[in-house]
Amino acid sequence: MSECNESKQLRLLSVIMTAAIIWQFSSSLTLAQSQKPKPPDKFPPSPLENIIPDPLLSPLGDPKKLTPAQLQQLEPQIDQLNQEAAAKLSAGDSVAAFEIWNRELRLRRLYGSLTEVQALSRVGAIAFTRNNREEVQYITQRLQAIQQQALSQPLLDLQLLRSLGAGYEKVRSPQLALQVYDRLLATVRQQKNTAAIVDTLKTIGEVHLGWFDYPQAAATYQELLGLATAGGDKLNQVAYLQQLAYIYEQAKDPQQSINILSKLAEIYTSENNTTQLPKLKLAIAANYQALAKENPSLLASAFKNYQAAYTTAWELQQYVDAGEALQQIIALYRGQGQIDDALQTSQILIAAQTQAANYYGVMQAYDQMGKIYLEQKQYPQALAAFQKGLELAQQLKYDETYFTQQIEKISKGNL
Repeated sequence: MSECNESKQLRLLSVIMTAAIIWQFSSSLTLAQSQKPKPPDKFPPSPLENIIPDPLLSPLGDPKKLTPAQLQQLEPQIDQLNQEAAAKLSAGDSVAAFEIWNRELRLRRLYGSLTEVQALSRVGAIAFTRNNREEVQYITQRLQAIQQQALSQPLLDLQLLRSLGAGYEKVRSPQLALQVYDRLLATVRQQKNTAAIVDTLKTIGEVHLGWFDYPQAAATYQELLGLATAGGDKLNQVAYLQQLAYIYEQAKDPQQSINILSKLAEIYTSENNTTQLPKLKLAIAANYQALAKENPSLLASAFKNYQAAYTTAWELQQYVDAGEALQQIIALYRGQGQIDDALQTSQILIAAQTQAANYYGVMQAYDQMGKIYLEQKQYPQALAAFQKGLELAQQLKYDETYFTQQIEKISKGNL
């Protein structure tokens, strides 16, 4: 009997606990629902889209019906807003400055899209330099709205497209700028307007370069080079080749660098403009040397171009370039185990550095000779080279201790 009572009590207790848990869960759920956060308010409207009645417009009537004379009368007052905003910014009140600029930008709409875009670009550049991301976003959105409207017109306003692209550049939106410039390029291509095609390609190339997109920049300048070549425009041919040489150097593309530099060398040679050749040959040789890491047979081409750089530089009395070429030739000789040739070239290097009055370079050349002689265990010759180096070091008051130590090691046989 007692066992039966206990069983009933346990069942009753279980029911009570279950009911309590369900009630608590329901209450918690109801409370959670009642406390569920409300959806956030809509993102505040852009101050450039929020049309606020402006005190400057009140005396003029309907802003949509302003006459040219009224607009001309209003313009100095809008210009004054720009000056007031700049003064606020200089005084450190950035918030007030951009509030005034936004007011100015709203008023600039009265003068058409081109004027508005130019003003947006100006303020956008300031906003970006001041790291005002919200303002940059507002201006970018407004530029996109103007772009959408401009592209919907049956006849595109090319000047407006150019200004839109420039505006996007000011707020550091290169992809948006390129979209506009690509549309502009397609239009002027259709019109077969060669001058506009070239100008637009130049702009596109500059955008790619500004954002270190070397493959796209190279493709753009290659097209410009093709146009200049087809038109027999030697001046721009050289300019585009120089730009491409820079691009391929930055892109670490030695083969393309060689191709471009070789074309430049051909043009300079045909025009008898030999003053540029030593540096070109040095650059070509350096690129062959880079390629030779994978293909050692190209060392011969590197050597040939270093020799050409030296010969031309010496003839032109460009002794600094001659010295640089000789340094590289010596390094190649040493790498190939041609020690006698390296030593002979070192003597020529000393002459070149002396002609250039580069006494530091002469000192380095003697140091290099001394090291080569040491490697060959030709100690008297090494000693003589280091002594010459010490004489120059004493004159220059530079590295005297180093040369003294080298001389002492040889003299004492501590090698």
